[in-house]
Amino acid sequence: MTRSGRTPTAEVAPAGAADPRPQRADAVKNRQRILEAADAIFATQGVAVPVDEVAARAGVGVGTMYRHFPTKEALFEAIVLTKLTDLLAAAHACAASPDPGEALFGFLHQMAEHASMKRDLFDALQAAGIDIKSQCSAMIGDLEQALERLRQRAAAQGSVRNDVSVKEIMGLVIGAVMASEQAGLASSCDQMVDIVCDGLRPRDAG
Repeated sequence: MTRSGRTPTAEVAPAGAADPRPQRADAVKNRQRILEAADAIFATQGVAVPVDEVAARAGVGVGTMYRHFPTKEALFEAIVLTKLTDLLAAAHACAASPDPGEALFGFLHQMAEHASMKRDLFDALQAAGIDIKSQCSAMIGDLEQALERLRQRAAAQGSVRNDVSVKEIMGLVIGAVMASEQAGLASSCDQMVDIVCDGLRPRDAG
């Protein structure tokens, strides 16, 4: 790969595919450093940044970078899958909160933040002909189930309306993210999600 960001065209296994060979501790650490560096750089500078800059920020050689991620698209995939895993873990953690309503609404803000940060990666993967949504379908299904558990707990507490489905909630949050981006109001995304959360609360009896 060159500094222009162009990547080889050879096909590789999906980033989330299991590797039968156990990785050494230093290899695992290097992979994590690369993912963290790439996530930070892409979030602030966009996905066109050459991967050698990612390697430099991670403190690893370009050869090490290629061993973990043979193409730039493989790095994109790994970031998306890692963030979905983190979001699913956050949903499970929220399920243990003593306040079901605040747990649900807090998680919706986390979901909006992840959706906003990863939208450009999805677009880049689609442009490269990689169907990342199909690869993530099982995880998205797990996420919907976890969100449904949060919704049910909040509904039982009386903190959320009973007439709104999980898919509708997810659509409202994603819609708020997209609307804030299209209007150039990314800084107000939290406020827009707050408005969504207000709409999910039960109407006053009067």
